[in-house]
Amino acid sequence: MPSLIICNTRGHMQKFIKTVPGLLLSVSVAVIAIFLSSLIPGDIIGATVIALLVGMALNPVAMKKTDLFTPGVNLAGKYILRAGIILMGIIMNLADVLNVGAYALFVMIFTIGTAFGAGNLLGRLFGINWKLTNLLSVSTAICGGSAVAAVGPVIKAKDEDITYAISSTFIFDVLTVVIFPWIGMALGMSHMGYGLWVGTAVNDTSSVVAAGYAFSELAGNTAVIVKLTRTMFILPCVLIFSVISERVEARSEGERGRPVNIRKIFPFFIIMFLILVAIRSTGIIPEAAIPVISKTSKFLMITALSAIGLKTSFGDIKNIGIKPMILGFTVDTLVVFVSMGVQVVTGRF
Repeated sequence: MPSLIICNTRGHMQKFIKTVPGLLLSVSVAVIAIFLSSLIPGDIIGATVIALLVGMALNPVAMKKTDLFTPGVNLAGKYILRAGIILMGIIMNLADVLNVGAYALFVMIFTIGTAFGAGNLLGRLFGINWKLTNLLSVSTAICGGSAVAAVGPVIKAKDEDITYAISSTFIFDVLTVVIFPWIGMALGMSHMGYGLWVGTAVNDTSSVVAAGYAFSELAGNTAVIVKLTRTMFILPCVLIFSVISERVEARSEGERGRPVNIRKIFPFFIIMFLILVAIRSTGIIPEAAIPVISKTSKFLMITALSAIGLKTSFGDIKNIGIKPMILGFTVDTLVVFVSMGVQVVTGRF
């Protein structure tokens, strides 16, 4: 028995050692991405997008010519990603969500419905596969890269589709940071109204912060809280797409009536996410610790996305074509108008 335990321990140690080069590479790409992002004025391009691009640039050298980095990169793209999502729960405070009010949630019903409705309609029109279509839609509907990274593995999307969905909206986000404050001022929007507009219509968190606080502090605070509330919708999205993916898989295997195996498809890391949300909402965790945990979560997410970028080549992205980019930009634009339109119609503009 002792010899068996020693053999198992050695086996696990050897497996871990094999992951070290890939983990170190993923972390290095994340550090480089954060540094490059800090050099860009206004934080208009987030480190997540840069991490994907740097990883893709290194793909031909690091992944195509050797298998040295593969185990660690695969581990980072799966388990470090889950750890980042779990820790993301620490920035969610249910009290803040309730303070946003029912009206913000009311607006989100329309923006989320628009993103998925228009996205899937255009996806069918353009002949884009359902996985990429919904990754583009969830990016706009929920919270950009974090939502794509959470939903992608659940529906077994290709790495290049995940990369494409995350990177396709960054041009739109750059435009929103530059243009939105001017539009808000020109239209005479209220601080709360503008913050709600930005919080529901802009994808990446860094872009929400930049566009929101460019208008006013109150608008920025509102935009951030609304954005965090949108992030809460990651949970139902992951659960819904788990079931959809299982149904599609059963249909493709000719087992249309196969019952859904909840234990098989349920993303149990989401439970840990909810536990952290609950713990944060009780006020047990010292406020001084929140920024540290939040930064740790963000770094883990950037590391995971670095790994996804490393597994994807620019050739893979090029082969996907321009139609998904058009779909993403169109859905983003529609959500912008729907978010503002709901406020105009309801007299809250």
